[in-house]
Amino acid sequence: MPIEALIFDLDGTLVDTAPDLMMATNHVLQFAGRPEITAAQLRQFVGHGSMALIKLGLEASGPLPDEATLQQLQTLFLGYYGKNIVAHSKLFSGVVALLEKATAAGLKMGVCTNKVERLSHKLLDQIGISKYFKAVVGGDTLPIMKPNPEPYFEVARRLGVAPLQTMMFGDSETDIRTAQNAGVPVVAVSFGYTLQHVSTFKPDYVIDHYDEAWPIVLRHV
Repeated sequence: MPIEALIFDLDGTLVDTAPDLMMATNHVLQFAGRPEITAAQLRQFVGHGSMALIKLGLEASGPLPDEATLQQLQTLFLGYYGKNIVAHSKLFSGVVALLEKATAAGLKMGVCTNKVERLSHKLLDQIGISKYFKAVVGGDTLPIMKPNPEPYFEVARRLGVAPLQTMMFGDSETDIRTAQNAGVPVVAVSFGYTLQHVSTFKPDYVIDHYDEAWPIVLRHV
């Protein structure tokens, strides 16, 4: 079945958000009296939502606090990050060219991320690519998150296409498992946030730059 839509992860796939996520995480860790994490650690932690990121940052130096404290820290994180969401974040090279080609070809596009939906829209707006996406599903849009395929299916529903008419782009095991669970082809970028190389998780394709993406898309339209 020819594809009619491309669905993208956000952090580590479309946008290099690690510098701003690290600033927000270390702001929270400093508040909690914990050591800061490094950029290398941060890149291993991203992809499961803000609470998971906070917990992993805390666990790097000791036990987790109680649930009430965790909720307080998450509120602090989201507030700080929301005010500094594009302080240092940048689009990955070649992203806009791919989005332009897909638009010209009549493909629909959406975002499926574990980032909070409100902040996902804010990031897309402020970094200048929100116009390309007709559907955005975040980590808090539904009661479940990736790698459960339901958020991905929700993006497809909002785009008005069948899931089997889509292709996913992602940077992590979470994204690859989401696509595999949804039964759709997945293109993994090698430059995102993952402890192991994305090829470990057997995506359909691996690219090192977005210049390699369009020929792959053309095989499926």
